[in-house]
Amino acid sequence: MTTPIQRALEQLGAVILGKEEQLKLALSCLLARGHLLIEDLPGMGKTTLSHALAGVLGLQYNRIQFTSDLLPADILGVSIFERESGSDVGRFRFHPGPVFTQLLLADEINRATPKAQSALLEAMEEGQVTVEGETRPLPMPFFVIATQNPVSQSGTFPLPESQLDRFLMRIQLGYPNEKAERELLEGRDRRTMASNLKPLLTTQELAQLQQQVNSVQASASVLDYVQRIIAFTRYEGGYQYGLSPRGALALLRSAKAWALVDGNRQHLLPEDIQAVLPAVVDHRLAEAADGGAHSVSQRILNTVPVLV
Repeated sequence: MTTPIQRALEQLGAVILGKEEQLKLALSCLLARGHLLIEDLPGMGKTTLSHALAGVLGLQYNRIQFTSDLLPADILGVSIFERESGSDVGRFRFHPGPVFTQLLLADEINRATPKAQSALLEAMEEGQVTVEGETRPLPMPFFVIATQNPVSQSGTFPLPESQLDRFLMRIQLGYPNEKAERELLEGRDRRTMASNLKPLLTTQELAQLQQQVNSVQASASVLDYVQRIIAFTRYEGGYQYGLSPRGALALLRSAKAWALVDGNRQHLLPEDIQAVLPAVVDHRLAEAADGGAHSVSQRILNTVPVLV
């Protein structure tokens, strides 16, 4: 029997060709109630993937194109004084910004200044925004999918560590393989296909799947493995700093979601930890490692034994 997760992956796979692992990671991230950062060159399908995810999950969708002149008010909203008809009396009325949605695509987030980037911090962490002293809740569920171009490109501002830590996962799409590229060249426009996707889940069904993630069981031996990884990053690996408690919880939560997405399992295996490790750890410890971001998870996988 096909599960809702399998049907969602099939739909996504028809739009984003040859990227099964990345699609599973992206879906795992959202089921784990996390925010997703997609880093790659322009034109690799980052925006199309975001649009397709919103389509199959049936989520209200807004997109912000981040630019160097973007202001926090362009994201959060602003109060404008409005006069009553035929009178000099009026009042300030709040006009919600595009952040008031269920899935927000922050496109090319690192083209905005740090001031504009930081406007998303409260929304991502607490599901609310505070504007002009008043706190307003965001719709539930609330996800941010941000895309960023490599920092080596001109006109980019690196995301600070505090903002990177808010993203549960960071993934890269990479070039398509030869077969997928040929199908892409011969096939329909992928953005049109993403726009035409029908919702496969209701908000209630999505919430149930998120609850299932919390129910995935982790044995003592798997938790021991997670703790050995955490200890390696903090004390043995020679990094300037290690995984924070929030990063450790992110690793466990992501692995539970992967177990549900990849195998429809209610128990965790060491392979689940290993599958999500690069997406969860590399961007958090990139600045702490001498060998660059991608060396962190590979070194952990090569060094820390499973012992299960």
